[in-house]
Amino acid sequence: MGRRERVVRELVGAHGRTYAEEAGIALKDTPQPLYRLLVLSHLLSARIRGSVALATARALHEAGLRDPRRMAEAGWQQRVDALGRGGYRRYDERTATQLGDAAGLLSERWGGDLRRLRREADGKVSELRRLLQEFPGIGPAGADIFLREAQGVWPEAAPYLDTKALQGAERLDLPKDPERLTDLAGDTDPAVLAAALVRAALDKGVAEDTLRRAG
Repeated sequence: MGRRERVVRELVGAHGRTYAEEAGIALKDTPQPLYRLLVLSHLLSARIRGSVALATARALHEAGLRDPRRMAEAGWQQRVDALGRGGYRRYDERTATQLGDAAGLLSERWGGDLRRLRREADGKVSELRRLLQEFPGIGPAGADIFLREAQGVWPEAAPYLDTKALQGAERLDLPKDPERLTDLAGDTDPAVLAAALVRAALDKGVAEDTLRRAG
């Protein structure tokens, strides 16, 4: 086994957990988990600590705001309160509005089901990325997060290693080419690989520890 393969193995072994899993989302190609991932992607894309975004995603779920109908029907203050319980206070008022508007759009245009958005994209990843950005609060970073995490259940997106994941690869002296990276990772789920690489990009200590253990 070459050094780069050892680096990937050590990285995935220690940090190979998707953000959806960490937020308590059992991701499947069904409406509610996909919607919860959309909300998580929205929260993670803000300039706020990932741990706060994850806690807030769990708080919204615990408040019952786990599908677009409930999110849209909840009062604005109810959404603000749930965001606050997760620690998402810096952007809570704007985000509460965006979550309500996005849920309304999803319900009206795609019947509350992101699989219909997927069908509209007709297998084109660039179109998926564009359509996701029609949701208030989902910009390029949010669309990247969603596709990075969803590629396990939407395989047409794989391998989806966005700019942030490739920054992690660079920090680990790995190739900045998605196909080569997935080859090095063997049968590792590309969503798991992507999440691990993002953690290396966000935390220099993760990269340094991985390189040390790889020898």
